[in-house]
Amino acid sequence: QVQLVESGGGLVQAGGSLRLSCVVSGIRINFNDMGWYRQAPGKQRELVISITVGGTTVADDSVKGRFTISKDYAANTMYLQMNDLRPEDTAVYYCNTVPAEPRAWGQGTQLTVSS
Repeated sequence: QVQLVESGGGLVQAGGSLRLSCVVSGIRINFNDMGWYRQAPGKQRELVISITVGGTTVADDSVKGRFTISKDYAANTMYLQMNDLRPEDTAVYYCNTVPAEPRAWGQGTQLTVSS
């Protein structure tokens, strides 16, 4: 059973930085393509950045150059470093495999960026 526990969200001012963590259990992240998703109020959940088993990252244009995804294989944990945050980054952030395992969604972590 896959379990995903996100943490690290909070309230930051525009231009600030934050790092999110995702502790993964039930699967090994080194054997799965992984990604960070977000869901803003009134919008559908979307994939914003992903990393393949081989280490290739793909970022949505909206976060390209500002967000970085990484993995700690020993800790089976994934991270999202977010820099130059903008109010439009406000959302609940989730981690999951790519494509997402529907039964594995965690509670997510809320990021709020104030202007």
